Amino acid sequence: MTAAVFPLIPRRRVIGLAFGGVRSVRRGVGSDVASTREYRPGDDVAWMDWAASAKLSAARGDDEFIVRERFADEAPRVVVLCDRRSSMSIPASKFRTLDKPRAILTALDLIGTSAHAARSLTGYLDYAHGEAYWRPPRSERIAEPGAFDRPFHASADTVSRGLAFLGDHRRDLPTQAFVFVLSDFAVPPDLDAWQRALEHQWELVPVVIQDPVWERTFPDVGGIAIPYTHPRSGLVTPIHVTHREAARLRAEHERRWERLVRDFRSLGIEAVEIGSHEYADMLASFLRWADLRQMWRGAVA
Repeated sequence: MTAAVFPLIPRRRVIGLAFGGVRSVRRGVGSDVASTREYRPGDDVAWMDWAASAKLSAARGDDEFIVRERFADEAPRVVVLCDRRSSMSIPASKFRTLDKPRAILTALDLIGTSAHAARSLTGYLDYAHGEAYWRPPRSERIAEPGAFDRPFHASADTVSRGLAFLGDHRRDLPTQAFVFVLSDFAVPPDLDAWQRALEHQWELVPVVIQDPVWERTFPDVGGIAIPYTHPRSGLVTPIHVTHREAARLRAEHERRWERLVRDFRSLGIEAVEIGSHEYADMLASFLRWADLRQMWRGAVA
């Protein structure tokens, strides 16, 4: 059975490694016809456009041959920058459906499978221990087994640090490489850092992992005590929330979500919105992102 994947749709045709699954600006072996021209010695007979050749021969009264040039199929490189701050360690509970650590693993699995289908080299970066854990794109596996069993001790600026780190490794990340950034973005994105990353002409894809009830908004739990788990210590403490506090948190969270969406749109970036760690739900989110990408390409074509 074929694995469920989403397509890696670049904003422009890529220039990268040959024989991948994404169309490029280079002429070469591929599926899409780029143009036609007259035959030259050494051209492959399989490139011949026999119908056009017959028409040109009839018009000129001599044997003339036309060949098709095609866009080469390219493989974009793929890197995952994973935010491993403490807020990304929050598991599911009877009050909370989203399990963030499981969502990270599901996203990595889905991105890795989709990159493999596109014949892409994959890499991985995080700051779980405070220093860069970097696996450059070298194979079709994002990282070796066990690489993701890592702590959530990254600093608040981990995403900005990661983007700057990747900027210093341009040799591993050529133009139009895909950079998927997995985070809840509880720390708002540093727009200057993202703008500098965009100047490298990468395909930046924020993957926003937020609980749809407790982080994008806040439920009406005023007047009751709710269990609160400290992200670092794991200690569970009952917290009493008043109606006024619940309303304030709801307004704050909704404003934060709207600002996040607005900031990414201001950069011309489509985010993948994740509210579930289940594979089918996440696949649907990535497919929606791919549809938006496809619509954007059609609008500017």
